[in-house]
Amino acid sequence: MELILKRTYFQDGTNGEIFLDQEKICCTIELPWRNNEKRISCIPEGRYQLKKRYSQKLKFHILLNDVTERDLILIHPANEALKELKGCIAPVLQHTSAGKGINSRFANERLKKLVFDAFAKGEEVFLKIVPLAPLSHQ
Repeated sequence: MELILKRTYFQDGTNGEIFLDQEKICCTIELPWRNNEKRISCIPEGRYQLKKRYSQKLKFHILLNDVTERDLILIHPANEALKELKGCIAPVLQHTSAGKGINSRFANERLKKLVFDAFAKGEEVFLKIVPLAPLSHQ
């Protein structure tokens, strides 16, 4: 299964939408693009394999594998990228402004169910991150 994350970049954050085929699954928020600097930038565009991961804090969640010069890039709930994210991706139900959204826990559970159901069937799952419009800075 391949999910597509279409991004729009802003100074205060990155907004996106995740699709499976042509169906929108959820919106996303991330940090702004800052040259892939750890903890202050969203990750580069590309295709990443998703894995199931467990931690005490987040319980079961999604990990993006093999992100260039980064580690522990997760998909987890957050409603304000600049305050709650350090490079990860947060599903949200709706954007409220650049890097901000609402109902992240609900959107995260929706996305997790889709991905974990695919894992249960033995499928590999990938997330392909693309710009909504071509960028001049990447």
